[in-house]
Amino acid sequence: MSQTLPSGSLSGKTALVTGSSRGIGADTVRYFAEAGANVVINFRNKAPRAEKLAAQLRELGVEALVVGADLTDPESVQAMFDEVKRTFGGLDILVLNASGGMESGMAEDYALLLNRDAQVNVLETALPLLNDDARVVFVTSHQAHFIRTTPTMPEYEPVALSKRAGEDALRENIPALEERGIGFTVVSGDMIEGTITATLLERANPGAIAARRDDAGKLYNVAEFAAEVARAAVDPVPADNTRLVGDTGSFGGE
Repeated sequence: MSQTLPSGSLSGKTALVTGSSRGIGADTVRYFAEAGANVVINFRNKAPRAEKLAAQLRELGVEALVVGADLTDPESVQAMFDEVKRTFGGLDILVLNASGGMESGMAEDYALLLNRDAQVNVLETALPLLNDDARVVFVTSHQAHFIRTTPTMPEYEPVALSKRAGEDALRENIPALEERGIGFTVVSGDMIEGTITATLLERANPGAIAARRDDAGKLYNVAEFAAEVARAAVDPVPADNTRLVGDTGSFGGE
């Protein structure tokens, strides 16, 4: 991976990325560590993978804390941030990356519980730890961000609606965050090649990824999109608090 953020630019800072044992979250947390930040790797059930990543990042000379937490369980979330406070004292970057809802065998309201309620609870629980110039980033998809104006695949619609509900609920916190000097940015991307969601969508709707790639001209891969997420945590906050990554020509207005 090329250097995404300037080396040393995050020295002395601490960043937590939810769902960072693999995929976009893992690459995002790696970019922060490469820039000198101490990092918190959060996972739900991939402890060995999280520990392996932490070992790699410690070789960069930063601290890496691995914390398992089920984001839909408030007590688990509180315990995670208690551990962060004991280890680092506070947080400078919080990336709300973990999401889901296409997993089989989950309750009917699981997507809403994870993609809206849990996201808001994570932010609220983190607030006492966020330093006054901290940054919060919420990761979503064009299919969710534009769901009110542009239909998506039926297989993904419940997830898209729940993620848009989460985005809306988080945006309600912007005035209070701004009062403390905390920046909030939504990063929305098209389908990302190589993610779990893309794999599940392709399984449910064969050819969907290729069709979207043809329509958009290009789809970002995991590392490329993670670089945009990492930059969103340090770049100036857009006027509309939204960073759109990749083609949006197929999507209507807000």
